[in-house]
Amino acid sequence: MLKGVNRVLLAIAGLVLIALGGSVLAIGLGAPAPSWWLHDGRHDVLLDEAERTRWRDEGWWWPVVIAALAVLVLLCLWWLLAVLRRRRPAEVLVDTGDGEGASLRGRALEHALEEEANRLDGVARAHVRLTGRGTEPRARALLTLEPHVEPGAALHGLTTGAVAHARDSTGLAALPTEARLHARKHRPERVT
Repeated sequence: MLKGVNRVLLAIAGLVLIALGGSVLAIGLGAPAPSWWLHDGRHDVLLDEAERTRWRDEGWWWPVVIAALAVLVLLCLWWLLAVLRRRRPAEVLVDTGDGEGASLRGRALEHALEEEANRLDGVARAHVRLTGRGTEPRARALLTLEPHVEPGAALHGLTTGAVAHARDSTGLAALPTEARLHARKHRPERVT
């Protein structure tokens, strides 16, 4: 979804900038200004004295301008953070052993790691996310454990099972994994 939002926002910004820049350039080079254009000709300034002071005495003008600019800044910051936060590799490069290479979708590897981690004894739920580059991926695993499971056993099962299988099947020299373990909440048991 973020890719689609990025493409739409960049396309809109590009079209607006091309339209405005092209029309300003054309008028500056001597082309006649259309009737709807803000300025009359090539020697007209962007904002004259009357345009700059037109709304100064209106009580609603400055709060509306400040609110609109604040919303615009917040949207730009959200967009920037969303773009910078995406550090998931779209593809993981797999060495096929014949001098060629293949690419594996990052989400497919995440799904395979999650499925195998979910099958571990005592794991109630597993969530895996890949980070890093396609040539050197890293994994982050969040395991929710049943109350009776020993964390060390679950961690050993993850590293020798799901992570080792993923590393071997992709031909990676290493697949560094950060695991966070949480116990599932349960009701206290009554002892008699």
